[in-house]
Amino acid sequence: MFEDFPATLGSPTQGKGYRGIVLAAQANYYWVQLDDLEAQGGPWDRRQLLCTRRTRLKKIGQQVMVGDQVWVEEPDWAGGRGAIAQVAPRQTVLDRPPVANADHILLVFALADPALDPYQLSRFLVKAESTGLRVSLCLNKRDLVTPATEHHWIERLQQWGYQPLCISVRARTPWPTLKAQLRHHITIISGPSGVGKSSLINCLIPEADLRTSQVSGKLGHGRHTTRHVELFTLPTGGLLADTPGFNHPDIECSPATLALCFPEIRRRLQAATCQFNDCLHRDEPGCAVRGDWERYGHYQRLLTEALAHQETISQQTQSESTLKGKTTAAGQVHHEPKLNVKKYRRPSRRRRNQALQDLYHDLLADAELSEEIAWEDDS
Repeated sequence: MFEDFPATLGSPTQGKGYRGIVLAAQANYYWVQLDDLEAQGGPWDRRQLLCTRRTRLKKIGQQVMVGDQVWVEEPDWAGGRGAIAQVAPRQTVLDRPPVANADHILLVFALADPALDPYQLSRFLVKAESTGLRVSLCLNKRDLVTPATEHHWIERLQQWGYQPLCISVRARTPWPTLKAQLRHHITIISGPSGVGKSSLINCLIPEADLRTSQVSGKLGHGRHTTRHVELFTLPTGGLLADTPGFNHPDIECSPATLALCFPEIRRRLQAATCQFNDCLHRDEPGCAVRGDWERYGHYQRLLTEALAHQETISQQTQSESTLKGKTTAAGQVHHEPKLNVKKYRRPSRRRRNQALQDLYHDLLADAELSEEIAWEDDS
């Protein structure tokens, strides 16, 4: 995208400009890594600038996200500052985490400490599949389990439709395979807290120097160490987006989309079709999906959640169309029915004046007519 950046966005504004990518965003400031600075005529020792967003972008509502390809103008090389003047069209956009132009999701789980929970893993996989990006699965802490346990999980996840890569951050194996998966991609690393995401990034990119923490002994899961999204440059090419760890991702996709987030369901629908086009794969007759496969129970639980979410959205939409919010003096918001606009809308001043003028002319005409009738009677 960098090669045709000015052609994509049109001519830059007055002044020398430089291409770059947003690595981090906090408040109204953005760390931008400039691309091929020497070829663009900039100083070789200043690759990153702390930038603000042009007022023109604010006026048109153009937001700047981590991962955006941007055009930076008026760089202050001594102060390490600049201004983002234009943003290239995005290839992909994610809201949670807020990252633009990502094309790969690497889910990181631990084989032990904390123990691998199949249902929790299913939630993360479904959430990742719903983005439409390529999904890879990495299982860390292989040094804490036996080879038999590792082999069991590999075979089990292959039945799910995934080829997991088992690694040990502590032993740093097997790095070549993992680095090949990350090369030349903008990869989002996601997974529960405490599985070793920050430690993995520290091993791949030593200069990242991310904070890490131990797994909580009481709760059995990790503590949050990453607070915001940030991109890190891989020495072998590509970018990694570290995201805040969480343990219960929200499932906000539609029931139809949910089914396609399971590789097992996709395989079954390729081999056969359901009797009904709107089949939810529960108790409908002629269903090609319902059957004895491991994650069918996970699908049913997530389907109930997806249907409840869909119902909530429908009720909110209906409520917004029939109710209006009103803020009281105490700052509380309560809703009341909307009035019929056509029935209760106050007429404009111009319309009221016109109505009074029409009434005046009617009365005047009636008075003239009465005088004419009276004169004829007298005659």
